[in-house]
Amino acid sequence: MTLRLPVTARSGLLLTALLALAACSSQEGPAPGERTADPAAAPAQTSAPAQAEGDVPATPAAPGEAAPPQGPAPTLGVEYFEIAGGQPFAPGPAGTVEVVEVFGYTCPACARFEPLVSAWKARQPAYVRFTPVAAPFGGYWMPYAKAFYAADSMGLREKTHDAMFQAVHVDRSLPAQGVTDEQIAAFYAGHGANAQEFANTMSSFAVDARMKRATQFLQRSGVDATPTIVVDGKYRIASGQPYEDVLRITDHLVARARAENAPAAPAADAATDAEAETPAAEEAAG
Repeated sequence: MTLRLPVTARSGLLLTALLALAACSSQEGPAPGERTADPAAAPAQTSAPAQAEGDVPATPAAPGEAAPPQGPAPTLGVEYFEIAGGQPFAPGPAGTVEVVEVFGYTCPACARFEPLVSAWKARQPAYVRFTPVAAPFGGYWMPYAKAFYAADSMGLREKTHDAMFQAVHVDRSLPAQGVTDEQIAAFYAGHGANAQEFANTMSSFAVDARMKRATQFLQRSGVDATPTIVVDGKYRIASGQPYEDVLRITDHLVARARAENAPAAPAADAATDAEAETPAAEEAAG
């Protein structure tokens, strides 16, 4: 006899599973310092028709610029939050905009998000600096976070990033929980690293310092789940939203940060203007 759950129970389990895939939680609350809008004072949002996949934006981007944001502008306090006193994870040259993706290799939602955010990154102009930050939330998050920073310091990140997601979530050649440094080092040895050197780097003071720096960034930005996008240290996108919406919101916030970071136009020199007008005024008087 086959035992079948009632429809309501099956629906509840399905919803729970979908929500579990939406974001991976650190089980810790957000850091203080975020500001949200007063719902009564928030301006009404105007909906725009959804853009079909593969459509070309109606307004092309200027050379060196990102395509104009598509869809409705995001709502403060619902879809994103302002970070009071926020700072970029790694400040760059003037005029650049940092986009941080906080992720974890053990997070199923991050594995699902990765192909989409990688395609998004490939479309960005040079002034957008995409920075992945591995979340050191504690417990089973820690070995994989150390592995990320060790690989980054050894020049192995780009060639191993997708392969690590594959190993944990598809091949299951590495366990999400209970992995050892030796297992991780053996994985990177398969991608050109010296296993002992990699294990030593994971345990180094340099990697420990990067882990602490990442922890401080997450705390001041209020990040408590993955994947989470933080734009220029100023804006944190709410977790648990559909990935297409996350990237739409990111586009809008990048455009906003770009405008905010643009150098102010030089003020007109009043004295020069006055001198230029003097001959004309004298000629009119004569």
